Amino acid sequence: MVMADEPKDTGAADVPPAAPAPDREFRHDPVMIDEVTALVGSVPPGTFVDGTVGGGGHAERILETCPQLRLLGIDRDPLALDASSRRLARFGARVDFFRGRFDRIGEAFADHDIARISGFLFDLGVSSPQLDWAQRGFSYRHDGPLDMRMDTDAVLSAADIVNSSDQRTLASILRRNADERFATRIAAAIIAARPFTSTVALADVVVQAIPAPARRTGGHPAKRTFQALRIAVNDELDMLVPALEAAIDALVPGGRGLVLTYHSGEDRLVKDVFRRRSTVDIPPGFPVPATEPEFAVLRPLARRPQVAEQERNRRAASARLRGIERRAA
Repeated sequence: MVMADEPKDTGAADVPPAAPAPDREFRHDPVMIDEVTALVGSVPPGTFVDGTVGGGGHAERILETCPQLRLLGIDRDPLALDASSRRLARFGARVDFFRGRFDRIGEAFADHDIARISGFLFDLGVSSPQLDWAQRGFSYRHDGPLDMRMDTDAVLSAADIVNSSDQRTLASILRRNADERFATRIAAAIIAARPFTSTVALADVVVQAIPAPARRTGGHPAKRTFQALRIAVNDELDMLVPALEAAIDALVPGGRGLVLTYHSGEDRLVKDVFRRRSTVDIPPGFPVPATEPEFAVLRPLARRPQVAEQERNRRAASARLRGIERRAA
């Protein structure tokens, strides 16, 4: 999954439901697949959880190269699950699926009678097929309904947020979710021009709200606004930490957890969780314990895609891969 320079009063009821996409729409280029596979290869036998299975690209490679693993694929997007279930059908009983957000990972474990896992992968952001298919409403380049729901059955859409939020709330969303430095100007422009029903109409207003010199650098001027709205629609940051904690707690000794991030906000959250879980909190004045922390952060701390991959897949350029391992008993 990616969030990059691609290429969330109308209600959700006004947003046309997403129609099924062709399977080819989800057969995208999985980011850092060689690095992910190398880190997963040494984990103990058991269940590996792909918490954002998408079209099944990472999952397919893991199942091909790691015969000791079975896979539980989680995704909230029914179109992604349909595509990945067909892509992974050849692995038969080694694969199970759960539809839902990845912070429902405990429920997924209970449904499939899983107590411990050998590893997990969270590939954050939005997938290339979701970006490329204008009807899903994620794209600021291709016109479509202002939707941005990863779960097509969810109630809240980007149109709801854009058309009903006050200026302070909108500006806060842009700052928190995308570090948008022109958040106040953009929020004011949106309120003055709303209601919005289409992605390109919103993108045009955002572009005009940003000073001309700033439009010439950093990719499409509306990129950060669309990122921020997408994160708000899908509650991506708020669910990340509890999902990570639950997945880390379930790791067996020698098990590894991997996370691919695409912007600074989510990367900070992952880094903080990994740092906290891999250190021992010692009160002042107490002796340092002889035992080591239960978890270790994998090094290098933040892997980057190879130059060749960035050139082949421009949406991978912002990716960071972090990992954590439960130490062997």
